[in-house]
Amino acid sequence: PPIRTLLFRVVMTLALGGAPFLGISLEGSVLSPPGEAVGLVAETHGIGQVMSAIAANPAGLANVGVYAANLVLLLAVGFLTWFQQKLSGSSNPQMQFMNWFMPVFLTFICLSLPGGVLLYWGVSSLIGVGQQWHIKRKTQVEMQEKPVLLKEKPQKKEGRQ
Repeated sequence: PPIRTLLFRVVMTLALGGAPFLGISLEGSVLSPPGEAVGLVAETHGIGQVMSAIAANPAGLANVGVYAANLVLLLAVGFLTWFQQKLSGSSNPQMQFMNWFMPVFLTFICLSLPGGVLLYWGVSSLIGVGQQWHIKRKTQVEMQEKPVLLKEKPQKKEGRQ
């Protein structure tokens, strides 16, 4: 948690004057760079506005460098969310549906969030996946080394109460 808190504070206080950080636009929504690439000038862009602008001017998307970092970050956050839920593994059919639906839903929600929030969320998810994978692997090794003490629940004897 201290690393995440530090990252959050750095992203929130970083004054780059609108300059990107590692190619990621921290201030505007994830839709801002593709909107600017196709010629939208408004500060905030809705998904409908961006899609209609792309349909009207598809050649504007040729400048991939403007929005590629935000797109990669968006897809990485969606993938990490899916992978983290996949690691938890559930046999319940309702949970299996949620394992696929949640990453899609969160990716859609992330379209309106600033790139800085996505960067924070992505790094936090990456740390969470690493922790979960390490604990799961460590637990499997311990279960192989240590025998299970009680495989069946002990039965009560009828003579004693």
